[in-house]
Order: sequence, then structure tokens, then C-alpha cells
Amino acid sequence: MDKKSLTGLLIIGVILFAFSWYNSKRQQKFAPTETVAEVQEAIRTSGLDETAALRPDSASAAGAEQALRQHIGNMLYDASHGDETFYTVENDVMKISFSNKGGRVASVELKDYRTYLKTPLILFPDSTSVFDLSFFIKQGYNNSQINTGDYYFSTTGDTDPVFAPGETQKEFSMRLYADSAAYVEYVYTIRKESYMVGFDIRFVGMEHLLSPNQSDLNITWQNVGPQNEKGFDNENNYTTIAYNYPGDDSIEDLGISKESKEKTINSKIKWVAFKQQFFSSILIAGNDFQNGSIGYTTFAPSEHKIKTFHAQLAVPFSPQTDRYGFSFYFGPNKFSVLNQYDDLHLQKLIPLGGWIIRWVNRWLVIPTFDFLGRYLTNYGLIILLLTIFIKILIAPLTYKSYLSTAKMRLLKPEMDQINAKYPKQEDAMKKQQAIMALYKSAGVNPMGGCIPMLIQFPILIAMFRFFPASIELRGKSFLWADDLSSYDSILHLPFNIPFYGDHVSLFALLMAVSVFVASKINYSQTAQTGPQMAGMKFMMLYLMPIMLLFWFNNYSSGLSYYYLVSNIITIGQTYGFRYIVNEDKLHQRMKENAKKPRKLSKFQQRYEEILKQQQQLKQQQAKQQAPAKKRK
Repeated sequence: MDKKSLTGLLIIGVILFAFSWYNSKRQQKFAPTETVAEVQEAIRTSGLDETAALRPDSASAAGAEQALRQHIGNMLYDASHGDETFYTVENDVMKISFSNKGGRVASVELKDYRTYLKTPLILFPDSTSVFDLSFFIKQGYNNSQINTGDYYFSTTGDTDPVFAPGETQKEFSMRLYADSAAYVEYVYTIRKESYMVGFDIRFVGMEHLLSPNQSDLNITWQNVGPQNEKGFDNENNYTTIAYNYPGDDSIEDLGISKESKEKTINSKIKWVAFKQQFFSSILIAGNDFQNGSIGYTTFAPSEHKIKTFHAQLAVPFSPQTDRYGFSFYFGPNKFSVLNQYDDLHLQKLIPLGGWIIRWVNRWLVIPTFDFLGRYLTNYGLIILLLTIFIKILIAPLTYKSYLSTAKMRLLKPEMDQINAKYPKQEDAMKKQQAIMALYKSAGVNPMGGCIPMLIQFPILIAMFRFFPASIELRGKSFLWADDLSSYDSILHLPFNIPFYGDHVSLFALLMAVSVFVASKINYSQTAQTGPQMAGMKFMMLYLMPIMLLFWFNNYSSGLSYYYLVSNIITIGQTYGFRYIVNEDKLHQRMKENAKKPRKLSKFQQRYEEILKQQQQLKQQQAKQQAPAKKRK
């Protein structure tokens, strides 16, 4: 044996003696030492001849192997070497690939969906998947930290990838042996028609090996979300990490970013979701995670990936517990699917808006959309019918708003007379009182045109949230649009326009034109109602359509199409109301109403009270200023 080998073995002996001495001094207290990887690194750098260590007949190789076997045990040492093998289990909706390296879910293919390039939709590739369970084995095994992701598991039981006739669920299990009677087992339960996968971690015969002083088992979970949709920016806007606190019916998330984000959560967590625009991978704890840290890193658009997701989660450890239950969800962000797990509130992953906006989507838009989807396959036609239904539903409010605007326009001559009568600023109070008296006599509510519009506003915003998040539109074509969930393009530009993009969306362009036309018609009616409307001409007629054109060029073409149809119907309603409402007769009725005693509305009463208070305050200020003026 050469001098280097002897020196290396001597160093290893010193290390092992130091370990034994250190552990003997801390019999009652857990003290993590080196991981297997660290021992391997120590052996590599200890002075042993690496070439000789690789030779089976080499004494240095035998010494290195013996050191590792003594550190973690024979069976764990054997499990740290091997070849990666993949196993596939397929149900009605997905193909799950398992790897014996770490016993992890390596990748998932969703069978009912394709990417925008029409390739199989893989939630995450096996090369990026990480699932590692970290725990400590106690003295006698040198307080070693075991990271299951470094070991090769052995399969047990049924490895048939296909469900047998009449079989409703299948179990796939893998084991990591610590000795002949002790092992860590991962048991996956796949149901025939479900995106939910049961996942149990079992410690069998490990009571004498697991250190009782560790407080947590630590899970590291990581994968990469590839780009599945046509527009990188739009998909990235809906890609993040979301999580839920136990007992909370809402969810939290890291928000969107084109860079990196990290967060440490120092409280219990029920589940963590690696959420993309239309699909999610979710890890759900049976008895809650103790705490955790989560984060993501965003790729450049040219890499055809969206984000790298990672989470480190702590599971409370108990020496008396030999089973820890979890679940995975690998599937679409589809309301009808996620709503099946209402107790977990997974449906909140779909960004339908908050409070009243979500209520409108949950109880009006989604039921109508689903009902039409049961009978029609053309989603362009479904959006058209949905728009018509909503317009009919709010038609009374639209009519009331038009009527109020018409009355205000007919009162303009009287308003001009009041403005001429009180031109001075100090007469502003008297002018307001005169205007309120005119409104009262004519039976006009000055808020009559605004309130119906405010009531319609939640529906407008609800549709804005619904269409980009609706997986039903994904991949559905209509006219020149090949995917209603993404932008349509009739012309690709050889350059990129800031905030606009490198393409021309025809639906967005037509929508902007319809906004201009509708605004022009609306302005022609409202410009006469007050001088303040004249100052809004540029914003209403030009600025708003241009802003919407830039904003919607990269947005869902289904949303642009909806607003286009909605604006066309609004224009038609406006001309229809003009035909129905005879303004001469309306003006005559207003004059007749002015002769009748009328009871003030609550709004008018409140408004008059405010005017009186302002007038009294002004009079008091004038009295206080009068003595000062006399002294001067």
C-alpha cells in the first residue's frame, strides 16, 4: 500500500474516531452531523488516490466504501448507487411518470390538452422535477441526515401502467430500505377519472432508527413550468405560487413578476400550488405544513419556459407517527373540476375577482357559459349569445340611464338661464339651490344616469376577469382567431412597439373602433348636459380607444370579441331608445310635472341638507370676517 493510501486511511480513521467521541458526549441530545454527500466529498478531498479508489481491488476504495457504509448503513449505501428508471401509470385523464431516483413524480402529461404548438401538454419535464424528504437517523447511524432525493428506491407491487377492467384505483409504491426490516415507503394512489393523486409517506420498522429529537420532516419540492400558451407575457401574468392557510376560505400568492420572488411563511399552510395560467401542480398536506418558504424565478421569453418553482415545507414529526398523508393535484384550473374540492378552496386559484366581481362570475357568467357549452361547440357563438343575454338582462338599467341623460339634455336651456343669473363665484350656493329646485320640479334625479352605469360596472369587470382565465376558451378557434384565450394576429410586425407588441390583433382593433363610435354617440348626447362634459371630449373620443387598443392587443381575443359585440349592441340600443323615446312628449311631461307638488327623494333631501350646512358655514365665516374688516 502506497504512502498516499496509508495517509488517507489514517485521516478516515481519525474522522471516524472523532465522530464516535463526539456522539458519546451527546447521547441525550440530537446533533446533526454530515450528510452522505459531505462524507463523499471529505473522502474525495482527504488525500486518497481517486483513480485507485475507483478500482474494485483497491484498498482505498474499500476504505471509502466502508466509511460510507458505517456512516449510513449497508442498505442505504447500496441505495445511493444505481440507474434511474421511470414507471408510467395512466388513468383516463393523465399519464404520470414516476422515477426510482427519489421515488418522485417525475412528470405529468394531461391527456385532454395540448400546448399551443399542438404537442402533448407536459406539466413539468422530468429533468426539472425534485421531491426530497429530509430526516435524521439517530446514534448508531451517526446522526446522519438522509435526503431521499439522493437515493434510488425499489418498486413494489403492481407496476402495470394501465387500469384493469373494473379497476377504479391503482396503488403504486416505492421503498427506500434502511435495513432488511426498516424502510421508507412512498405510496401513490391514482384514481381512474381523477386529477387528484393520494400520496402517503410511511415509516415502516423505522422506530429504532429515526432520531426522536427532530421536530420536523422537511420536504423540498421543485419543478419548471414550461410555456404552454401562445403569449409569454399573458401566460406569465397568471403564473405564480399560491398557498392557503388552514381554515381560511381565501388564498394568498406571490403575485406576478418577470424576475424572482421569495417568501418565508412562519405559520401553518394547508397547500401550496405551482400555478400556471390554465394548469396547476398542488401539494396538499393532510395535517398541515408547519411552515415553509416558497419562491420562483422567471425565464426569458426566448427560453420557452415560464418559471422555476420551488418550495421548502416542514411537516411536524412525531416518533409515534408512522404515516404522513398528502395529496397531489395535477390538472386544469377549471372551475367545475376544482370546485369538487370545495373544502380546500382550490377553485380560488381561478382569478375571478373579489367580492361582488367574483359573485357575478360565480353565479351569473359561469352558469350561463356552462349551460350554453352543453349545447354548442362554437365558442364564438357562445360568447355572442352570452353577450346578448347579459345585454337583455341589464337593458332596463341601460334604458333608465338613457332616459335620465335625455331629461338632463332637455333641461339645458333652463340650466343656461340659471348659470347666467348667478355668474359670480360667491353665488355658487344660490346657483346650486336653483339647480336642485329645477331638478325637483322636473322630476329629474341628477344621479339617474350614473347609478345604472355603476350597477353595470361589476359585470363589465367580471367579464374582464373571466375570459383570460376561462380554460374552456383555450385552443378554441373562431373566424381568424386560432385561440380565443390568447391574442389573435393578422399581421406580424418586424419590430416591437412598446406597450403594444409585435403583432396586430384585429379583434382588439375592431373593439377600439367600436369604443370610439359608441363614445362619439354617447358624447353627442351628454355634451349638452353640462359644460364639464366638453372638457372630457378628448379623453372619451380619442384617449380611451387608443389606450384600450394598446392594452388589449396582447390580451385574450375572446375578451376583445366580447367587448366588440357588447359595443355594437349598445350602439343598436341607443338608436332603438332614440326611436322609442319622443323627446317632445318627454319635455312636455317634465313641464307638467313641474306644476305638481313633488316629494324630495332621499338623495335630494340629503343634498339640500348639505347645501344648507355649507350656506350656514359661509354665513358664519362672513360674520367672523366682518369685525376684522371694520378694524382695518
